[in-house]
Amino acid sequence: MKKRKNFRRKPKDTAQGLSVTVFNNNVEGALKVLKKKVKNSGMMLDLKKKSYYRKPSEIKREKRNLAKLRNKYNTLKQKNK
Repeated sequence: MKKRKNFRRKPKDTAQGLSVTVFNNNVEGALKVLKKKVKNSGMMLDLKKKSYYRKPSEIKREKRNLAKLRNKYNTLKQKNK
């Protein structure tokens, strides 16, 4: 009987983008890994933002309002110390 080289080595992943290989018919484990990869990549947030057009002025207004809120909470923290 001929010996196989590198019998335990996992095959290389040549797929582009987010991909997961399933080992030993463990689909649940692969799904868990895929969900974690998607969450860490921020892909879903990006798709949500690009689902419809927002005017640049709307984006600026939202950023300004968030900055005001951050400043407000920081000043409250400073007063409570």
